[in-house]
Amino acid sequence: MMSKIGEFLKEAGVFFLATADGNQPKLRPLGAFLEEDGKVIFGVGEFKNVYRQLAANPLAEIVACKKDGHWLRYTGRAVFETDDKYAEEMIQRFGLDAIYNEQTGNILKTFHLEDATAVDIPVMGAGESFL
Repeated sequence: MMSKIGEFLKEAGVFFLATADGNQPKLRPLGAFLEEDGKVIFGVGEFKNVYRQLAANPLAEIVACKKDGHWLRYTGRAVFETDDKYAEEMIQRFGLDAIYNEQTGNILKTFHLEDATAVDIPVMGAGESFL
């Protein structure tokens, strides 16, 4: 069964990951995630700036918007997974094997958010906590 966070992200399709690069906030769109072992898991390339930003400062926020005007703010501390099974599953499920393979040498690093809050916020009114 998918969590409320997972259901929201799936319906939104595209969501945005915010990190910090020194004093400068950085956003990028993502669309792939897994729900395994009670965690919502995301992936980023080890060769990308986003990985280096999360490694230097693990505080992150994910924002997604649905067509009905509701938006999700999912905030926490990125914790990288030590089990490669998540990266392998994400690569296969989302067809990322052209990017992440032995020939390219690119590695997908997966993470989940801990010490997190997740709020579904309507256009008007108070939000509903998912955690």
